[in-house]
Amino acid sequence: MRKIFNSRGPGRGLAAVGLYLLCAAAVCAQQSAPPESYRIGYELRMPQPATHLFEVQVTVAPPTPQAAVDLQMPKWSPGRYAVFDFAKNVREVRAASVCAPDAECEQVKLPVERLDVQTWRVGTKEWAHPFKLTYKVFADDLSGTFSQLNERHANFNGGALFMYVVGHKPDPVSLRIEPPAGWRVVNGRMTGADQREWQFANYDLMIDTPTEIGADWTEDTFQVEGKTYHVVLHAVGGDGGQRKRLVRDLERIVRAEVGMWGAPEFTDYTFLIHTGVGGQRGDGMEHLTSTQIIVRRELGTADGYDGVLGTAAHEFFHVWNVKRLRPAELGPWDFTQPVATRGLWIAEGFTNYYGHVMQRRAELWDDKRLYGELAYEIGLIENAPGGRLMSAEESSLVAPFLDLACHVQRTALDQTSISYYDKGEIVALVLDLMIRGRTAGRASLDDVMRRAYREFYAESPQATYYLRGRGYTLAEFERVAADAAGFDLTDFFARYAHGTEPLPYDDALAQVGLRLTKSPDRATPGRDVYAIEELPNASAQAKALRRDWLKGTTAVR
Repeated sequence: MRKIFNSRGPGRGLAAVGLYLLCAAAVCAQQSAPPESYRIGYELRMPQPATHLFEVQVTVAPPTPQAAVDLQMPKWSPGRYAVFDFAKNVREVRAASVCAPDAECEQVKLPVERLDVQTWRVGTKEWAHPFKLTYKVFADDLSGTFSQLNERHANFNGGALFMYVVGHKPDPVSLRIEPPAGWRVVNGRMTGADQREWQFANYDLMIDTPTEIGADWTEDTFQVEGKTYHVVLHAVGGDGGQRKRLVRDLERIVRAEVGMWGAPEFTDYTFLIHTGVGGQRGDGMEHLTSTQIIVRRELGTADGYDGVLGTAAHEFFHVWNVKRLRPAELGPWDFTQPVATRGLWIAEGFTNYYGHVMQRRAELWDDKRLYGELAYEIGLIENAPGGRLMSAEESSLVAPFLDLACHVQRTALDQTSISYYDKGEIVALVLDLMIRGRTAGRASLDDVMRRAYREFYAESPQATYYLRGRGYTLAEFERVAADAAGFDLTDFFARYAHGTEPLPYDDALAQVGLRLTKSPDRATPGRDVYAIEELPNASAQAKALRRDWLKGTTAVR
């Protein structure tokens, strides 16, 4: 997800038998499923868009009779760490039996009991499986976390709509979408233009697939190193004649980031972009094979256009960092408790840093623009009252309090906390330049990230049902960083990531012939304005290191 709290701007379901067949087909396709797996199929309908009510049906078939089956709505969803309790928008929960094909039986209404704020229990003792649970979800918030249904379109994030069967998130699931007449469906898991059904290896992958359903989106494609990239644009108010330019610039970002990491493992990736949507905030959210980007301004405005590209540069970097190379706590997840990870300063903060650097490497920005953005990030931390009170590690740990969380009680978080985005970004900046300087350009933070990706994701045995590889601990990541750099970084991380000491900006920037300046902010007494400038007498080596840093590499070393 991209930081979005920075104010700076440049009914009825299918027939029971049909659903039973769909559910069974999903499981038959998953030959590797353990024998204890449930057959689980989802259907999503939206027959009355003006009501903002999605209609969900979940068909569940346990392998043996059960006295009861519990289903839960997540309290939060991956990529945004505040607890939003999606169950608050669930209504009209019902359950009934499902007859097997060709069986002579009557549908039986089954008891449903709400056990707590997020859990419903279906009593199945009097009925031999399977059964179906139906419910409605109110949705009218277009974002990377929530869902929206209105007369113009439907857009959903699975965690806000779909209950999971308790204890069976690892089981294969199917999804069928029934759109209103004339509306088309698109997401990052498409295999055909008219696709309406999907199979997923588990629940976590299903909810990692945001979907747009409507009549007025456009799609363009480009290819980079044999991979196809889809640019799906839902441009409210029109695209201002910027659509072709946007596709070209997105391709430049993709080429810059693939140039650092190497070719990604997917075959297709989708940029799902909404512009001109109004409201008070935009958003961006990362997914394994897609990103969802929401920008308030129209694409034809400078702010709107820059907002799309800036968000895309950040979210596409997440293809590697966060979605695959990830802290141990980021997948699979326990949706009954807030996430507790100390590594978001790496997962999000380092991504923020590269989101800026990659726009320079893609030649969308010049040097001055990058220096300005990095200096601004330094100012956010150095001017923050919490900058000497909260470390990058602690900021990550309390993300459920910070990440767009709503607080009814008054808090002093603005005086005591910092953003793991901002602190992580300047830790990355200083670390990158220090490594480049200490090794005379033989290593960089790029090498650290690639080595970590290989060790923890690409080359590690699969540790859980969710995804290949395994998550890392902070100690493991810091060990890999030292290995890639070729020198001990224990003191660096202890002081600047686990601790709250000011970072050594002067030493780091000097490695590439730059310096940091500050002056009083005339508009806001007590604050300083920071700037990064080129040293006029920088050495030839410093200038060469700066050139390599700004341009990056064209191939993985």
